[in-house]
Amino acid sequence: MDDLGHEGVQWPTVPPREAHWIIRVFSSSRYFAAFAVLGTFLAAITLYVYGTLVVIQLIWSTIIEYHISVEGVKHLQVVFIEMTDVFLLGTVLFIVAFGLYQLFIQPDLPVPSWLKIHNLDQLTERLIEVVGVLLSVTFLAFAVEGLSEASLVEVGASVAIVIAALSLLLVVTHRRPGDHGSSTGE
Repeated sequence: MDDLGHEGVQWPTVPPREAHWIIRVFSSSRYFAAFAVLGTFLAAITLYVYGTLVVIQLIWSTIIEYHISVEGVKHLQVVFIEMTDVFLLGTVLFIVAFGLYQLFIQPDLPVPSWLKIHNLDQLTERLIEVVGVLLSVTFLAFAVEGLSEASLVEVGASVAIVIAALSLLLVVTHRRPGDHGSSTGE
């Protein structure tokens, strides 16, 4: 045993030529994140395009039918709120795609300041913020659909609990020493 109480263990040494190859493999492995970036970006674009087509189709069918009623307005409200939900989910995927791209591939990507991501905590914070809005819009869709009072209270309480938990998580993450509540990372 040595002075620190460790037995004399000899770690295998890697020859410099092999070490260079291993270092290259590990440093290049960050580009595998490009698959996640591409997948989330394509998913976001798909939601944007599909949601837009649904909105156009709904507007077109509303014009063609020319049936004006309170029920028709309620139907439009529900569908438009649900489409807002689809667009928000697309936005979440868009933020994930740009965040992963900045974290793993090109940190100095020219994006607006609100989309700048310097670490995984910032990406998580952005996602939590958007998911809170997404849950609120989902609750609004349930409320507009006219669920029974009991189910509306259950859904509202569930959404409120999740939003409260996400808000608490944001508060706790903003209270790191030296952070002073800033999520910009700059």
